[in-house]
Parts: sequence; structure tokens; C-alpha cells
Amino acid sequence: MHRLERELAKPLRIAIVGAESTGKTALAQALALRLTELTGRRCTWVGEWLRHWCEREGRTPRPGEQLAIAQHQHALIDAAAACHELVVCDTTALMTAVYSDMLFNDPSLVDYAVAQQRRCQLTLLTALDIAWVPDGLQRDGPQVREPVDNRVRALLIGHQLPWALVGGQGAARLDAAVDAVAPLLRAATAPGNGLFTRLAARDAAAAAWRWVCNDCDVPDCEHQLLNPKTRPKPW
Repeated sequence: MHRLERELAKPLRIAIVGAESTGKTALAQALALRLTELTGRRCTWVGEWLRHWCEREGRTPRPGEQLAIAQHQHALIDAAAACHELVVCDTTALMTAVYSDMLFNDPSLVDYAVAQQRRCQLTLLTALDIAWVPDGLQRDGPQVREPVDNRVRALLIGHQLPWALVGGQGAARLDAAVDAVAPLLRAATAPGNGLFTRLAARDAAAAAWRWVCNDCDVPDCEHQLLNPKTRPKPW
């Protein structure tokens, strides 16, 4: 089996991470459905185990319970990957590690979380451009969103994990996610299903960039601003 064939045989894992109330669950569901339509491949999404855990226990986890929750999240992802070609993950251990560090001053989950994140071909970070809404035990308040976002970005950049920012309102948010994922599917998808048209449009738009602004949410542009290895030099 050639290398390309081996790569295409592996299940593709797309992780969605981000601060609370940034639309991760809705995006995971919609993205899995859209990718099924565009590629004709077996796609699914894996929900957030922490949500079910909190509903079952009637409380939020204690420090000693964080690792087991993170491990169970990835056990669910592994189970989905065993019988699907594309798996969209509504959160990963990366978020558990961030909250463990913030809430309990415990950074011990970072190594495990980063190792699991590397198993994902792409991480989508949900932007803070939609309104915060209350949602049971898991929500701390809008004031925590920016600190959480900063920590997630620091981990993604610091560990050189492949990621893209996903922003926009309504259908535009899903379109941004599909645009970010589409290049990964180029070699695995037959022409004539709409994905190649999207890729061509994306590539044409990318070629038009001649500078990097300071106030945009275009994923490629933001990467150049935030990653010291790719940050453009001053003119």
C-alpha cells in the first residue's frame, strides 16, 4: 500500500475547541453533516462527555476527577474512529487541561492533552464573536472566555499543532469550518461533489492577499500574526 493510500485509510479527526458558549456543539453537528454531504464518506461527531458527566452527577468535577473525564472523552473518539472515516470531535482533553490549570492550578494534564491533540489532523478554534448564553453547570460566565481563548491559543501555537480559527455568524461559521477542513480532503474526494469548487474558490481568494491587517479573523492571516515562526516581517 502506497503512503497516500495509507493516509487515506486512516480516519480523519477534526477537533473543535474553544471557550464556553462559542458554538462548539452546534458546529460539530453541522460540520459532520456537511462533510457527509460533500464527500460521501462515513462521518460522525462525538459529543462532549463532560456535559453528560455534569448532568449525571449534578455538579462540576473535582480536581481528581479531571483526568478520567479527559480519558473517557478520547475513548469515545477512538470508538467513533474505529467505524467512521471522518470524526468531528466536540471538544478534547485540551479543554480539560486548560480548565484544570485555570481552576485548580494543575497543569499536569497538558502533556496528555497535547499528545491526544496530535492525533487530530486539524483543530478548529471557535472565535469569541458570538454572544455568551447560560447553559447549566458548565458555564462560568462571559468573563472567562477571553482568558480561556488565550490559553488555548498558547497551547496550540506553543506545541505547533495544526489549527484554524473559525468565526462568523450563522451559516458563515459553518462555511469557515468547511473551508478550513477542505484542503485535508482534497486527495480523498472525487471531483463533481462540490468540494472541489469550494477548494478552487478558497485558493483563488488566498492568492489575492498582499498584506496582513491587524483586525481580521481570517484563519491564515491570524496564524501569521500570532505564530512567531510565520509572523510577517515589517515592510
